[in-house]
Amino acid sequence: MIRLCVKLTVIALALFASAVQSSAVVTKTTVIADKLAFPWSMAALPEGGFVVTLRGGQLIYVAPNGAKQPIELSLPDLYATAQAGLFEVLLAPDFSSTRELVLSYACGNEAANNTCVVKGTLSAQAPYSVFNAQNIFTALPKKAGAAHFGARMTWLADGTLLVALGDGFVHREQAQLLDNHLGKIVRIHRDGSTPNDNPYKHSQASQIFSYGHRNVQGLIYDEQRDAIWQHEHGPKGGDELNKIVAGGNYGWPIATYGIDYIGAKVSPFNQLPGVKAPLYTWTPSLAPAGLALYKGDLLVSHLVGRRLQRFHYSNDSWTLTDEYLSELGQRIRAVYTSPDNQVYVLTDSAEGQLIRVELP
Repeated sequence: MIRLCVKLTVIALALFASAVQSSAVVTKTTVIADKLAFPWSMAALPEGGFVVTLRGGQLIYVAPNGAKQPIELSLPDLYATAQAGLFEVLLAPDFSSTRELVLSYACGNEAANNTCVVKGTLSAQAPYSVFNAQNIFTALPKKAGAAHFGARMTWLADGTLLVALGDGFVHREQAQLLDNHLGKIVRIHRDGSTPNDNPYKHSQASQIFSYGHRNVQGLIYDEQRDAIWQHEHGPKGGDELNKIVAGGNYGWPIATYGIDYIGAKVSPFNQLPGVKAPLYTWTPSLAPAGLALYKGDLLVSHLVGRRLQRFHYSNDSWTLTDEYLSELGQRIRAVYTSPDNQVYVLTDSAEGQLIRVELP
C-alpha cells in the first residue's frame, strides 16, 4: 500500500511538473481579415496593412481595417495543387527605400516541378502590383509530385538570403547528396548569385548551406543571438527544432526520431556522428508550420497540433513554456511578429483568417 501511494505521488508530481512547464493560456484574439483561401505567409507594410500569400497563387493586400484587395502578380510557371502553390513573401531589408520583396512558389508542372524564388518591386500605393519580377533561384532537379517544397526564407545579417527546400517526399535519399537542392537550405545573394563563402564550392549545387532536411516549415534569423533557428516536419513523429550552421548535416533520412507512415523504420538511428542533433523534437507530430521571435522567445505554430507554442532560451537550449490558441481548434499555418512587436497568425483553411494575438 505504501509503495502504491509513493508511486501515485511520483506520477502526480510528474504531471504537475509537465503542466507547469507547458501551460495552456487563453489569450485575447482579434480577427483582422477572414475568408482567405489557404493563406501561407504574410508581411507588414511600413505604410500600414499586410501582404498575404494564398497557396492557390494569389497575392492579397489586407488593409488595417480588414478590407482585401488583390495585388497584381504574374507567375507564368506557377504550379498550384495539393501542397504546391504560392508560399512565402519576404520584404527586403531596405524595403522602405527600394520596395523590393521576394516570393517563393512551386514552379513547373505535374511531371517536372520544384521551388522557385522571384524578386520583384511592389508599387508605392494601393491598388498594389508587383512589377519587374525576375527569377533569382530555381531548385534542381525538377521532379514529379506535389509535396514537400519547403519554401520558407529568411535574410541574414550580411544581406544574403536563406531558402529552405523540401526533399520532394519520395526523393528523400537525395537529401544526403550534395549535387542537388532536395532537402537542403541554400544561401544566395539578392540578385541570385552564389556567395563565395558558402561551405561547398562544387559547381553542381554551390548554393547549399546545410543539408539532410525533410520538409522545412520554419526558418528565422535571430539577430540578438546571431543564430539561425529552423524547424521541419518529421514523418510519423520526429518533427525537429534545429540550430542551423553552415555545412551542417541534419540527418534526414539516415538519422531521425520518426518512423514511416506505415510503421516501418526510416533508419535505425536517432543520432549519428557528424549529424547535428535536434534541439527539440515533437512526437507525436504536431506539424510545425511557422516560426517567429517574440521578446527573445520562439513562437511555433502548428497544423496538426492546432496551437501556438512558446519556447524560452536558456543554457543553449529551448524549453517549452506556454501554449496558446488551442481553443480556436484551427490549423495554424504561420505566425508573424510585426516591426511594432504585434503577433499575428494565419489559419489554414478555405476560410482562413488573419488574427492578431495578444501575448504577455
